[in-house]
Amino acid sequence: MKFQVLFIFDPEYQGYVAEVPALPGCLSQGKTLDEAIANIRDAIKGYLIMSKRNTVNRFSLLIWIFSSVRLPFDGSLI
Repeated sequence: MKFQVLFIFDPEYQGYVAEVPALPGCLSQGKTLDEAIANIRDAIKGYLIMSKRNTVNRFSLLIWIFSSVRLPFDGSLI
């Protein structure tokens, strides 16, 4: 997968801030551009792993909710 990464030099930090617009909240930084690139690669990997885990957990939770809820059915809805 390829992602667009925005690099901005932050004079206060005296380094680079990296952001991936396609992955909300996926940010990193580094004192040099090479360090920022390495750090944002790690951040993207972590973001994708956590996104996958959260999707599975949310799906599992929905299955648990639907299988745990018992609704009385007397046929009056038909």
